[in-house]
Amino acid sequence: MLEQIEQYAKQCNIPIMQKEGIDFLTSFIKKNNIKTILEIGTAIGYSAIKMALVDEDIKIISIERDEVRYLEAVKNIEKFQLQNRIKLINADAFDVNLNEKFDLIFLDAAKAQNIKFFKKFEENLNNQKYIITDNLNFHGLVDNCEKKSKNLRRLTDKIRQYRQFLKENRNYNTDFYNIGDGISISKKVI
Repeated sequence: MLEQIEQYAKQCNIPIMQKEGIDFLTSFIKKNNIKTILEIGTAIGYSAIKMALVDEDIKIISIERDEVRYLEAVKNIEKFQLQNRIKLINADAFDVNLNEKFDLIFLDAAKAQNIKFFKKFEENLNNQKYIITDNLNFHGLVDNCEKKSKNLRRLTDKIRQYRQFLKENRNYNTDFYNIGDGISISKKVI
């Protein structure tokens, strides 16, 4: 069934995590005994399903603002009978306020908003736990000087600013991995 989701994403040009990136993420979840996850950017539910399948005790809240993708995610999660462990919210993440605390916050939504997502949801992170961000290389374009369009230049500048924000943030120790489309793991230290 996961192959069907992967094929659907490819056919409909919906970005999902690259194989080596999702394998890295799920291994990290298993190794660090992660049980509660907040995902910003559900898309069609692929990464939420993969994360939930790591351990039957994992609970996930995932936020997606695009209604078409959200509805596809609902169908996919139901196919895996994970609706009791994955709660989907169809809303703009900036309009969502949560009281829950999480072992992991996974940022995989609008790349230009990463700093704002980080700041908004870091209060929902358990002490000594993690914020993971995907797409920090953005298909190799972040470090490529031959940008074509003004919009692409703006986006890659925002991703570079986010990387710098992570490097300078004294409340977290951040490691960067050139895996998949570029991943960071920020561990809360205070």
